[in-house]
Amino acid sequence: MEIIRPGIKIDFMGKRRYAFPLSGILIVIGILSLIMHGGPNYGIDFAGGTLAQVRFSQPVDLDEIRDALKDVELGKCVIQRFGAEGKGEYLIRLERDSSDLAGLSSLVNEALAKKFGEKDFEIRRTEMVGPKVGKDLRSKGIKAIIFSLIGILIYISWRFEFRFAVGAVVALAHDVMITVGILSLTNKEFSLPVLAALLTIVGYSLNDTIVVYDRIRENMRRMRKETHENVVNLSVNETLSRTILTSVTTLIVIVILFLRGGGVIHGFAFALLIGIIVGTYSSIFVASPVVLFWEQKFPKKGQKRRR
Repeated sequence: MEIIRPGIKIDFMGKRRYAFPLSGILIVIGILSLIMHGGPNYGIDFAGGTLAQVRFSQPVDLDEIRDALKDVELGKCVIQRFGAEGKGEYLIRLERDSSDLAGLSSLVNEALAKKFGEKDFEIRRTEMVGPKVGKDLRSKGIKAIIFSLIGILIYISWRFEFRFAVGAVVALAHDVMITVGILSLTNKEFSLPVLAALLTIVGYSLNDTIVVYDRIRENMRRMRKETHENVVNLSVNETLSRTILTSVTTLIVIVILFLRGGGVIHGFAFALLIGIIVGTYSSIFVASPVVLFWEQKFPKKGQKRRR
């Protein structure tokens, strides 16, 4: 299926002069947001503590729940709505040492029953993660992303060339940094599902980039007298229809998950939504231009005239 007319000639490489500063600004804004917020908004998976999901028979005010729990020594307590508006579901996050975790669920249950009545609410789940376990998961999550980028660098160097690998890894790091920055700006929770979404974004963006790289390599062999900029531009244009179709069909699924998937996968779907958009952008305006930049700075012998 072709949604872009054959022979189209959009000067994508010429737009890199605007794309690079735009990416830089987005990354800097994300880093500043992380600094101002003291790092990502870690969920219970990484920060440790107790989480209780409570469902009331009808929506109640957050201050009423907070008021019901004020007489119980639960430590720092964060209450937020969960799921769709008007469903009456809330998450109660408690920061406590692992030695004090046992019995917290019953304490919450007793405090809420005293305020709202036993039949007006239901504790649907409780989760407990010790601070050491949370720290260990955080460390392993960061290592998983770093090792995946190193593995991709090695694989693409073997499959293509080192200059292509550099472009792919720069684009993937770009996608992850911008997604984490937007999560921080919107104060979204950084949980294990979000980490899984980041790793999924790495895989999705890489797949899109490799399709473009394959076409660039084919055209480089076929069009030896053309400049590298023209070859890269032509290759991106030739794969544009496939890139748009893949991204749009994926986005349709992710948007439905985001809107109708429920609170459990809301963070996962939000991170994927941002990642798919940024990944599509980076495969055109970051990965390929980095290859071109590398070729111009470090040309192979006998290819200087092609710049």
